[in-house]
Amino acid sequence: MAAEQDPEARAAEQDPEARAAARPLLTDLYQATMALGYWRAGRARDAAEFELFFRRCPFGGAFALAAGLRDCVRFLRAFRLRDADVQFLASVLPPDTDPAFFEHLRALDCSEVTVRALPEGSLAFPGVPLLQVSGPLLVVQLLETPLLCLVSYASLVATNAARLRLIAGPEKRLLEMGLRRAQGPDGGLTASTYSYLGGFDSSSNVLAGQLRGVPVAGTLAHSFVTSFSGSEVPPDPMLAPAAGEGPGVDLAAKAQVWLEQVCAHLGLGVQEPHPGERAAFVAYALAFPRAFQGLLDSYSVWRSGLPNFLAVALALGELGYRAAGVRLDSGDLLQQAQEIRKVFRAAAARFQVPWLESVLIVVSNNIDEEALARLAQEGSEVNVIGIGTSVVTCPQQPSLGGVYKLVAVGGQPRMKLTEDPEKQTLPGSKAAFRLLGSDGSPLMDMLQLAEEPVPQAGQELRVWPPGAREPCTVRPAQVEPLLRLCLQQGQLCEPLPSLAESRALAQLSLSRLSPEHRRLQSPAQYQVVLSERLQALVNSLCAGQSP
Repeated sequence: MAAEQDPEARAAEQDPEARAAARPLLTDLYQATMALGYWRAGRARDAAEFELFFRRCPFGGAFALAAGLRDCVRFLRAFRLRDADVQFLASVLPPDTDPAFFEHLRALDCSEVTVRALPEGSLAFPGVPLLQVSGPLLVVQLLETPLLCLVSYASLVATNAARLRLIAGPEKRLLEMGLRRAQGPDGGLTASTYSYLGGFDSSSNVLAGQLRGVPVAGTLAHSFVTSFSGSEVPPDPMLAPAAGEGPGVDLAAKAQVWLEQVCAHLGLGVQEPHPGERAAFVAYALAFPRAFQGLLDSYSVWRSGLPNFLAVALALGELGYRAAGVRLDSGDLLQQAQEIRKVFRAAAARFQVPWLESVLIVVSNNIDEEALARLAQEGSEVNVIGIGTSVVTCPQQPSLGGVYKLVAVGGQPRMKLTEDPEKQTLPGSKAAFRLLGSDGSPLMDMLQLAEEPVPQAGQELRVWPPGAREPCTVRPAQVEPLLRLCLQQGQLCEPLPSLAESRALAQLSLSRLSPEHRRLQSPAQYQVVLSERLQALVNSLCAGQSP
């Protein structure tokens, strides 16, 4: 009789993404110490509201992309402290802690938590909540660190990927290949997921494909090429024609015949191309005749990689297959790609194989924003660009700087007043709107108190820009509510969009942003303004008056 399957394993089979969900103790200890303090003060069930936001756009830009909501929802719906979790907390809290507190923890879940959020893929700006989280004070306090962890890096890497997509333009294909450079397995999975949301086309990360549905791509490394000496004999060297009719052909022998013609065409001696490299290409072509790609720079691009690739590609072509592409991983990628394209065009004409002209050229090798801009310039022959370190580690800014701040308790506004004006918070439960021009482009975002009337298109609004001494007026052609009810009393209000749908929203949102705000260097700063009533509340609390 088979052993009964573990409930967690059974749940993971039904929902593969559950394996990537965060756990309740992925938190800071002071969340647990505050929880004890709230409970001891009899305030565990006080109604409270927090907002998760950031203060400055990352990378010196003027926008960010909201991401991580799907992970947050999964975390909140599964939130429950297990016995082992409670036992560990008991071991790090004071030994005389009332046992009733731990019983309270065992009963906690998010069935009384409500979340409003920016949809994944939306444009996000400083001070505008990515999440509004309301519920019992003790519970929503415990959620601070894991929610910040889930949202901040996801939004950062999605924004980083969006910048790289803007540099590359719409035609170049971008492959994320940074798993081996990522900050641990969780960071790697997050980066692969949200670089796709930000505009990349695919990832090398197989787990991101399995759990998140990210398109995966990959071919071969230098180790595969250099593992062959040329003396290897494939157990089955025969390859059937692509049409499936006719006898099989010895691909290695056919490639050797073509090599003589290719070398004559290129002005090379037939002994110059490395035999091991050619054997590796033949082996890979036998395994993937419809997706053969040659990695050209294991030895010499011009004396070995390129002629060996052409010999195998032309042998495949004779059988009705078309090679998929070549990859370069060193040297001047732009110049090499241009020269390789010239060789492909000349060989296509010489050997009467027109498809060879359009074989994809893939490049990789520590590509950052500056290198990407060069590869994306007009006249570049590069088709696919693999980026690893620069997308997953976000080297220009390794943290979004997200914060999670209390804005109301018991229906009363709360405001943090500090010596640093930038770290002051905006009090009260709020609504957020995007004010749009007649062409649909965003003009500014407006925050107002939740009880205020919803602003209308065409209505003249008096608003307060940051740090202004006087209000200004704006008359939006369109008004778009930003925060959507996502969870209500722990229940999902509507199905979350797929990752691909959020990716499409991100690209649409960026296309509507004005060029002044979208540009990556010295952009115009996008304004987030306050309604008159919210500004008045801020002023009164700063002056020490009760709301």
